Amino acid sequence: MDDDDIFVHLTNNAIQKNNENYDEKHGSKLSLSNLKLYIEMIHCKQAIDKINKEINNVIIQSLKSVQNVIINDRHCFECYGYDILIDESFKPWLLEVNSSPSLSITGETDRIIKTNLINDIFNIVMPKDWGKDGNKFGTNLCKEKKVGYFKVIYDEYAQ
Repeated sequence: MDDDDIFVHLTNNAIQKNNENYDEKHGSKLSLSNLKLYIEMIHCKQAIDKINKEINNVIIQSLKSVQNVIINDRHCFECYGYDILIDESFKPWLLEVNSSPSLSITGETDRIIKTNLINDIFNIVMPKDWGKDGNKFGTNLCKEKKVGYFKVIYDEYAQ
């Protein structure tokens, strides 16, 4: 790998769009499902399982480390964007957590990913039965363990 090639390491669109190989339609992004298919084709299903388990652990541990300073309000929600680098041994490395990830669109793949993200967030925050009972207004009462591309990876009440 060429360590001097800035385009190899960063998915930041502001940098990637200057690459001569930049794809205007797809940008520099893969959906998570396409990334998993790619890794499975080159390696194996066990590699995907290992990556999923370790990424979930990175997310859980990062949130546990700041749980005392995160505002916990049943009437609000926040979307965090995790930037994770996966090395050649499938070890995930947390680069940063964005408390306000960009929702601007940089290509067709990005549009699909972010549209699904916003739809799934609304389906979690306002489940289908939201508002039918007068006590539910303004409160997230979603009981599902999986909504769209989201799934519960840690339930502190089940521990």
